[in-house]
Amino acid sequence: MIKSIISDMDGVIYRGKQLIPGANEFVQRLLSTQLPFLFLTNNAEQTPLDLKLKLEALGIHGLTEENFITSAMATAMFLRSQKERATVFIIGGGGLINELYNVGFSISESKPDYVVVAKSSSFNFEQMKKAVRFIDGGAKFIGTNPDMIDPVEGGSEPAAGTILAAISAATGKKPYIVGKPNALMMTLATRKLGVHPEDTLMVGDRMDTDIVGGMEAGMKTALVLSGVSSMEMIEQFPYKPDYVFNHVGEIDFASL
Repeated sequence: MIKSIISDMDGVIYRGKQLIPGANEFVQRLLSTQLPFLFLTNNAEQTPLDLKLKLEALGIHGLTEENFITSAMATAMFLRSQKERATVFIIGGGGLINELYNVGFSISESKPDYVVVAKSSSFNFEQMKKAVRFIDGGAKFIGTNPDMIDPVEGGSEPAAGTILAAISAATGKKPYIVGKPNALMMTLATRKLGVHPEDTLMVGDRMDTDIVGGMEAGMKTALVLSGVSSMEMIEQFPYKPDYVFNHVGEIDFASL
């Protein structure tokens, strides 16, 4: 029996600024059943407060900042465990910068310990040139998540993986990815909830991050077809989800 839920957000709860059908009902059922739950997202651009406010603007109420964990938070937790008071060069938004500041890191362009890369709408050639120079000079190459595209209203847009690929091509080095599908992020999420992976359902829209990450962490998995992966795509992978739904509104916790 499923005793806790961990759910992705992009492509599951919303696409860009558009709420996905059934998402509000899904969240309200989570709140009313009092199942431990957490929204886990590879989005490193926004803080938990940003995400809470975004959902409220979309009509979903009742959540707190404690209901979220982002790849920026997971990256900060991981890097702090590796080296305290480190210096970093960041390609990414305010959410990532905020989390690294929170763990005592400082931003530097003078021989930084790490180059940390997330999705960035302002990414440019000058940033890539600096990142390549720092990595060639010995900085460790870190990516918050490997997603190549993000679902948005009307289609998709380039994500962190495209930036990582460009820097990797220029340096010949691959980044260490903290976010999904790395089971590390799933482990951090279950620790935050205080639950066991085998009692947890991971809900997501990507076979290559959500489903494989949940499976490798020992969770049950549910794929929703409202984001990136389609029913036809499932056959392309050597693993499969435990459940498939058109959207989260179809998930009946009592029947899992």
